[in-house]
Amino acid sequence: MNKILSIALLLLAGFTTNAQDKKAKDLLDQVTAKIKTYDNVTIDFKYTLNNSKENINKESKGNLLLEGNKYVLNFMGVTKIFDGKKSYTIVPEDEEITISSLNEKDENAITPSKMLTFFNTGYKFTWDILQDVKGRKIQYIKLIPTNPKDQRKEILLGIDSQTKNIYNVIEMGKNGTKTTLTVNSFKTNQPLSKNQFTFVASKYPNYYINKID
Repeated sequence: MNKILSIALLLLAGFTTNAQDKKAKDLLDQVTAKIKTYDNVTIDFKYTLNNSKENINKESKGNLLLEGNKYVLNFMGVTKIFDGKKSYTIVPEDEEITISSLNEKDENAITPSKMLTFFNTGYKFTWDILQDVKGRKIQYIKLIPTNPKDQRKEILLGIDSQTKNIYNVIEMGKNGTKTTLTVNSFKTNQPLSKNQFTFVASKYPNYYINKID
C-alpha cells in the first residue's frame, strides 16, 4: 500500500510540475507576443548588485530606448548606440568611443531582440510565487540556465500579470552575487526623431575613436 501511495505521489508531483512548466511557458509566450506589438519601447530602470560575503552593495540607474533593431542605452555613465549596423560605445570619463559592427552569427552578441526576450532560449523554467507590489500582481517565473558553465545559479523573472510586461529580473550567481534590475517606467510607441539612433561624431570633438572593424 505504501509503495502504491509513493508511486501515486511521484506521478502527481510530476504532473503538477509539467502543468506549472506549461503555465510558465504560456506566460513567457504572452510576454514575447506583447513586446512584438510595440513600435518602440522606453524603459527607465534601477540596477542593484549585492554580495554580502564580499561586502559589495551597489546601485545604479539607467534607461533604454528600443525600436526594431536599433537602440540607445544609458547605463553607469556609458552610452551605447546601435543604429542597426554598427555599435557606438561612448565613455565620457575616458573621452573614448568604440565603434564595432554586429556579428549576427555570434550567439552571445547582445541584440535588441534579446534584451526583452532573453528567456526564450537556454533556460529551463518553472512557475514560481505571485507577489503584490503596490497593488500590482507580479508573477515570477524561475529560470535555470541549461549551460553548466553559466555563472548564474537561477533567475527570477517578474511579470506584471495584467500588462504582461517585465517588472524585474533577479539573478542569483553561483558566487553569491545577487543582481536586480527593476523597471521603474515602461512607455511604448513614443514619438521619435529621425536621427534618434544616429551617431554624430561632431558632438565629441576631443574623443579618441577606436574602430574595431
